[in-house]
Amino acid sequence: MLRHYYGSLIFTLACLVAAVAYGWSETGTAAGTLSLVWIVLVLSVLEVSLSFDNAVVNAAVLEDMDEAWQQRFLTWGMVIAVFGMRIVFPLAIVAIAAGLGPVEAFRLSLGQPQEYERIVSGAHVAIAGFGGAFLAMVGLSFFFDGEKDIHWITAIERALAKISHVKAAEIGLLLLSLYGMSQLLPQGEALTFLVAGILGIVAFISVEAISTVLELRDQARQIAGAAVRSGLGGFLYLNVLDASFSFDGVIGAFALSNNMVVIALGLSIGAMFVRSMTIMLVCKGTLAEYRYLEHGAFWAIIALGGIMLASARWEIPETVTGLIGAVLIVLSLWWSIRHNRRSAAQGDEAPPAGK
Repeated sequence: MLRHYYGSLIFTLACLVAAVAYGWSETGTAAGTLSLVWIVLVLSVLEVSLSFDNAVVNAAVLEDMDEAWQQRFLTWGMVIAVFGMRIVFPLAIVAIAAGLGPVEAFRLSLGQPQEYERIVSGAHVAIAGFGGAFLAMVGLSFFFDGEKDIHWITAIERALAKISHVKAAEIGLLLLSLYGMSQLLPQGEALTFLVAGILGIVAFISVEAISTVLELRDQARQIAGAAVRSGLGGFLYLNVLDASFSFDGVIGAFALSNNMVVIALGLSIGAMFVRSMTIMLVCKGTLAEYRYLEHGAFWAIIALGGIMLASARWEIPETVTGLIGAVLIVLSLWWSIRHNRRSAAQGDEAPPAGK
């Protein structure tokens, strides 16, 4: 199992060395440096705890991709996750919100971290609307599936599977939720929230459309005799999904530090471990072994999406967000283990074939 984490451990060591060097250059004291390194470690743990459900969902998608695209997700996707979401994304928010150029936004993040934090936090309503809507669509699309025959929370999941025969039912449900939440916000923020939420839905549909087009293209090439399989659609889907999962981590990180370098180092370590965890789940076939684990992850995604939408109006601690996801996944894992034990017991009690 440890072989899947060698890269993450080396990356962590490199980030901690960078944190020590940066801490010493900024504070000039051992106590200040240790304090900074400690925050980096706490941020990495926060990222892992908030993103375990992300790893399970990523594994479900990666199972249908060939090994080459799995490795591309671990390498290229890591670059996108670290530099795109943990560094470029917060800088882009500041640049757009404050009307600054990218260089000025970068200087602001280093020279005036309090102002940088204020601007990023000020964009929270739009982030909550977009990220919450996208994550809600990811979770709802899993349960609004009439062909799904394995159910964990049976009564609810069967009902959702039946409702899925009504086209776009999940989109209608989410739009109503967005409208209801917008009514609790001030007028200016309500419009921003609604537009961001609609764009989140459009982003999900766009990624699904790209994935479908690529799958149809591959099917046509396979019929023609070419044994190929493209994972580009899944690769794009996973990176947009990872971006949505990263919103709460990036915003929540400001509760511990407003230093962009510290935040980037801590969240990047966590992101690397989440990717290693994803590959481990795929290689070990954990999702097939524990039949309800995937269900727990998607329920956690719906919960996270709902929390992000609600956070536009109420302040919700990151610990609550992480605990809800962790509890759902642990329950689904325990339910899966119980199912496996019962199936094994019934198999032992069954009479031999032919008797």
